[in-house]
Amino acid sequence: MNNIILIGMPSAGKSTVGVVLAKALGFGFIDTDLIIQSQQGEKLYKIIEQKGIDEFINIENACVASLEAENSVVATGGSVIFGAGAMENLRRLGTIVYLETDEDEIERRLRNIKTRGVVMAENETVSDIYRKRVPLYEKYADITVRTQNSQIETTVEAIINSIKGN
Repeated sequence: MNNIILIGMPSAGKSTVGVVLAKALGFGFIDTDLIIQSQQGEKLYKIIEQKGIDEFINIENACVASLEAENSVVATGGSVIFGAGAMENLRRLGTIVYLETDEDEIERRLRNIKTRGVVMAENETVSDIYRKRVPLYEKYADITVRTQNSQIETTVEAIINSIKGN
C-alpha cells in the first residue's frame, strides 16, 4: 500500500496533479488512460466510438484490475469506478484519493468532451454523469481533497498532509 491512487470526474485534475505529486514524493507516475490507449492502439474516444461504452468499461476494468505498481501515483480514468475488479485492485495497491470538484467547474473545464474519451451515453449531460459518479467516488475514497479554486501545489500539499495524517 505504498501508492496513491487518484480518482474523480473527468477534468478534475488527476493527471496534472498526479505528475506534480509524483515529483514531490519522488514516486513514479502512471496514467491508466495512457495504458489503455497504448494497449488498444487507439485514442480513448475512438475506442468508445468503435466498441461502445460497455466494452470500454470492460477494457478499462481489465487493464486496471491487472495493474501492478510500487511507489507510484496512479491517475485513473473518470469511469474506473464502474469496474469492481479495478477498484478492488486499486484499494489493494494504495490510498485512494478522490479529487472532488464542483459540477460547475467540471462543466467549465470539459470543453473538448467529444474527443476527451468521456464515458457517457449520447443523450447524457455532464450533470447526469456527475450525479451518477459522485456517490461512487465517495464510496471508494479513503481521502477526499477539494480541488475547487485550488492551485496545483495547494492540492498536492493537501493530499500529502491528508496521507500523513491518515
